[in-house]
Amino acid sequence: MTTTNPSPPLVDLQRLVVAIRRRRRMWLAAGLLGLLAGLALAVVIPAPPTAVTKLLVIHQDDSPTDSGTLMRTDVAVLGTTKIADAALKSLHSTESAEDFMKEYQGLGLTNNVLQITVEGKTAADATAKAKALGDAFIADHVQRNQAAADAEAQALINQRDQAQGDLNQVDQQIATESARGSRANATTLETLYGRRAELASKVSDFEGQAQQAGIGSPQIAAGTQIVDAPRVTPHSFLKTGATNGGIGLVLGLALGLALAAVTAVVRDRPVLRREVAANLGASVIAQLAPRRRGLARLWRPKKAAAERRRVAATLARMVRAEGGTVSLLDLGAPKVTAALALDLAGDLADSVPTVLIDDLPRQDLTTAARDVKFRIVDASEMPAPGQLRLGVGAVEPGTAWTDLAHLGTETVLVVRSGHASTAWLHTVARQLADCQITVIGVVLVDPDPKDRTDGTLWDGLHVALRARTSRAAKSDETRKFVPVNGNGHGSVNGELPTRRFAPVGPQED
Repeated sequence: MTTTNPSPPLVDLQRLVVAIRRRRRMWLAAGLLGLLAGLALAVVIPAPPTAVTKLLVIHQDDSPTDSGTLMRTDVAVLGTTKIADAALKSLHSTESAEDFMKEYQGLGLTNNVLQITVEGKTAADATAKAKALGDAFIADHVQRNQAAADAEAQALINQRDQAQGDLNQVDQQIATESARGSRANATTLETLYGRRAELASKVSDFEGQAQQAGIGSPQIAAGTQIVDAPRVTPHSFLKTGATNGGIGLVLGLALGLALAAVTAVVRDRPVLRREVAANLGASVIAQLAPRRRGLARLWRPKKAAAERRRVAATLARMVRAEGGTVSLLDLGAPKVTAALALDLAGDLADSVPTVLIDDLPRQDLTTAARDVKFRIVDASEMPAPGQLRLGVGAVEPGTAWTDLAHLGTETVLVVRSGHASTAWLHTVARQLADCQITVIGVVLVDPDPKDRTDGTLWDGLHVALRARTSRAAKSDETRKFVPVNGNGHGSVNGELPTRRFAPVGPQED
């Protein structure tokens, strides 16, 4: 049965989250800049003076069951150019109605209370505009209700005139029928008299209704008024600054997080242990915290140094057991590499004569080393025979790859997490393989504290650190091959019937 490996996702969410968390300084700085920008905006561009007035608006069709439709209509009418033009005319202002409409807004507080908020250049200007808007709205509201009353009265008058015309025709018919004397039809006269009484009643009713409608709704004109005179609302600088700062903080954090996410995807720089190990083709054997800067170096310095010495002791045991020449090659963490090289050389010098070959750019190991038991030589100087050679260099862009072999035929890469791109990690692994330099492990600097991925490669046992220690412990033992019988039996010394294989080592000619 053939199994196929699933294709990797287009965007690794775990890697994206880790990359964003590692760039927290950037998006926190963006949030801080947004906060400061909001506070500065509150100081440089203060809020304009604002005046507020409240109107009591009486409606002809007011009812307790109204859901606010009438007040929403009034708010919409307030935001028309008709009201704005009327207010500007009363102020003798040359400002356009469209611009003026952007400076004020209405808000229905209840079914009959309308609040108008107006911005002005000064406090007096805002107050005058609020007063003009209130008067213009009241005049328009009363005028609209009066126009509706006049239209209703005119309709009633028209109905009255039509009924009066019908009444005149009935009167003529009655006069004509009465002129016939004894030949007049009594039934016809009775019908005409009843019709005349009905029409006379309609004319009277229409006349009264027309007079009543013509009066209009005096309660609307009298009740619609300004109940709260225009006044300037006080502005709190702290409230304005807090509002602007909060908005700036949120926007800054959003932009910073978005930028961090985009750069994490575009830059393609591995930050997880499993990614670094897979791209370099070597297991992560240890991890170290970076050297702190500024006041941060005062926080837990002894713990970082102890951790670095522990890693150096592990590497020292490996170098002593296997022999040969080993180098430390830096990729993004030169100070950590230099300190680790000095600790490693010091551990080795306790047992064998050691020479540290310094080929690390921008780092002076001679100055950093004090009271050491080993020699530090330049890359151009050839150490004396019989001494253990420990080289230290770098694999940054521009490295002379062919010169790395004199530092050591085996190397431990000291890689800063998130420093190099995937393409450059592949380049380092390929160039070291071309130079026949075996990468026996990776020391990861500045790893993500919440990274739980496995940085161990379970193939390539002949170069893995676990195989080197195993070979050193069993170098004098002879390992036998015990086949399993066909029936599943045949154990030796009580062990389970299985096959034993010695660790895979490099082939020798």
